[in-house]
Amino acid sequence: MPSALPHPPAGTCFHCLQPLPDNGGYEVTVANESRAVCCYGCQAVAQTIDDQNLLHFYQFRDTSNPLQIPLLPEELQQLEAYDQSELQDQFTQTTTAGLKTTTLSIEGMTCAACAWLIEQQLQRLDGVHKAQVNATTERVLICWQPEQVKLSTLLQQIAGLGYRALPFQAATQEHDFKRRRRYFVRRIGIAGLATMQVMMIAVALYFGMVSELDPTMRQFFWWISLLFATPVLLYSAQPFYMSALRSIQAKQLNMDVPVSLALLSAYGASAYATFANQGEVYFESVSMFTFLLLVGRYLELLAKQRAIATAANLVKLLPATAQRETSDGQLEAIAVHKLKQGDVVRVLPGQTLPADGQLLTAQAAINESMLTGESVPVNHLHGQTVYAGTLNQAQPIRVMVQATQQSTVMAKIAAMQDQALANKPKLALHAERLANQFVKQLLILAALTFLVWSFIEPQEAFWVTLAVLVATCPCALALAAPTAVTGVIHRLNKQGILLRNTDAIEALRDCRTLVVDKTGTLTSGKFSIAEQSYLSERYPPAVIDSLARALEQHSEHPLAAPFASFANPEQIQLDNVKVELGAGIEALWHDDALHQHVRIGNTRYISEWHPQARNLPAANVILATRNEILACYHVTDTLRDDVPATLAALRKLGFEIIMLTGDSRSNAEQVAKQLNITQVKAECLPEDKLAFVREQQRLGPVLMIGDGINDGPVMAQADISMTFGHAADLARQAADIVAMRNDFAAVTTLLASTRKSRRILKQNITWALLYNVGIIPIAVLGLVTPYIAAIGMSLSSLLVLVNSLRLYRSDTATKSSR
Repeated sequence: MPSALPHPPAGTCFHCLQPLPDNGGYEVTVANESRAVCCYGCQAVAQTIDDQNLLHFYQFRDTSNPLQIPLLPEELQQLEAYDQSELQDQFTQTTTAGLKTTTLSIEGMTCAACAWLIEQQLQRLDGVHKAQVNATTERVLICWQPEQVKLSTLLQQIAGLGYRALPFQAATQEHDFKRRRRYFVRRIGIAGLATMQVMMIAVALYFGMVSELDPTMRQFFWWISLLFATPVLLYSAQPFYMSALRSIQAKQLNMDVPVSLALLSAYGASAYATFANQGEVYFESVSMFTFLLLVGRYLELLAKQRAIATAANLVKLLPATAQRETSDGQLEAIAVHKLKQGDVVRVLPGQTLPADGQLLTAQAAINESMLTGESVPVNHLHGQTVYAGTLNQAQPIRVMVQATQQSTVMAKIAAMQDQALANKPKLALHAERLANQFVKQLLILAALTFLVWSFIEPQEAFWVTLAVLVATCPCALALAAPTAVTGVIHRLNKQGILLRNTDAIEALRDCRTLVVDKTGTLTSGKFSIAEQSYLSERYPPAVIDSLARALEQHSEHPLAAPFASFANPEQIQLDNVKVELGAGIEALWHDDALHQHVRIGNTRYISEWHPQARNLPAANVILATRNEILACYHVTDTLRDDVPATLAALRKLGFEIIMLTGDSRSNAEQVAKQLNITQVKAECLPEDKLAFVREQQRLGPVLMIGDGINDGPVMAQADISMTFGHAADLARQAADIVAMRNDFAAVTTLLASTRKSRRILKQNITWALLYNVGIIPIAVLGLVTPYIAAIGMSLSSLLVLVNSLRLYRSDTATKSSR
């Protein structure tokens, strides 16, 4: 290799071809040879080029005109382009802590060892806070500090390991899938054709059909078999060699190591027998083993695509262009990624909304099935939020843009799904570690088998060892967990449920305590003021109502919504507004020449100023100054239609149901009575809820369901937490599960699906262990030939894959029965 790289003229920098400094400059090792460079910059770039095996940049450059030579190969220039902020806005998100997050697609991954290697390499870098790789979807979720490390550096690190990583773009996923499918089909085709030809010859030789032929003719058949098996070994089996080399580099042996050893050993021994014209040949085992493994990988690829297509399809449905209104009221076509907050777009009937925004038209019928799975159009009124990816059905509408690209709800849903696929439940991690340990034990067992058979029957030692390597390869064990987890995520996605934390699959098994919020969870969240009374003689009702609306404008609590129907509080001036989560709002009210503090909130909050507030049982929202109570409002809500039946089903499953709410005790007990809930904790502040859940966790795992801002901390504390698509952002970020359809019955759907997935996951692991452990003595005793071992190993993997696909078929059957 060193001789293949041209040397620059003496006294010039190897990289940029400019004169070296008087002190000789710096040194860098490229192609195993020390080279002189002029500065740290050239040293770093040259080292990166060598690390990423881009030496063709030096080999084929024209050194006659140094000023015309680019200082970076095209490959590295493309990676550095991803550091541009405008480009990053299209595929990254920024957290509240200033960290950047994105999902990268990785080419060349084959198993968990690849994922482990990439994770370890990225987590060593300063500025990388998290790196989670999912071998099933072949994606990596990265969270990094942009001031400490650049995205191009992360891409280069992955490229240095032999993988190609680029920002995940759902729009190109189908193209990538087709390319990878062709990649496998070509190799399967060559392996299949070769297997048919070699098997015909092998059957004839094994069963004595050509016994009358002389040894020369037999060797001729061997040569023909060698001819057909060689392209299988060199081309079709190439993915296994690459994976094995990477796993050795990571010092984390994967199943492709024994596979590669088996293939190379069988081919090498058979080739030697052919040249020497003595011994036995197993070219049919090489071809068949490769063919069956490739078919298994191809079916696994199809299963992966089916599982992740749901999330990808969401983002692909976003239009490429939008019709934006100009300052003079005209329309202009603009790329969606160039839309900004405050832009006004028009969407015709039958078109997809390009961004999240506020509806400016009086009303609109929007099909939100892409988000919720519910095909019935949702009626929206002026001022309400509509979402990107949903379909306008009735009339032309105008929307003021509020969020675009990675900030839209749809993009966040896709990010949640990526996060779920990146996370691995404990049982899956256990199976993954078991598979890796099994490979090490398998290699030791194979060595011992060869040693023992060398004394018993030396001529059979190699072939028995080969059968052990093939038959006991833990392919099924490596597939057992990822296929089942991916299947349940797909199943729940189709049912409008996003699983953000896959540990919930196992945690739900032992959970028998359900703590549930009332407002917006058990109830519909559609509030109205049923009764109001005015207790002040100083202020007229109109002023009091306007004051109540002015205060409630600062709250996102559902109880604040009905106050928006009061008169516009233009004459109300407020300062120093303080929102107390789970309690109410306090502000300084400028009432003409009088400045006084005013509060609106629940009974407990107002009783800090006026103890007599506790004697107002009909009121759950009270407005007061320090001097007097101004008004009492009784805000009512209705139960969700599906709550009674769902709670009854949960009780049959053995759940203890506890209501935990910040609402007044009278309202809470009224709802609890309707639902037969015996344990009620009312008038709770966020810290009260947190303390109560911690107390319950001493007795066992707790499932918490809530949807408000004040539920965020307690949901983060609970063992498993669930919220709804309409919930506050804080609640959605804290929850392990998000039901996008806003149905309370989603909790029973969740329990049924996770229960089925646990059953299938255990079946997969049990079968894989039984097969791998059971086949060991049979293979060690020499009772299995290599090609029979190849069939057994492949059938074991296919059985696991087919069993996991039951999660998909069950979902289809459920939908068709409705």
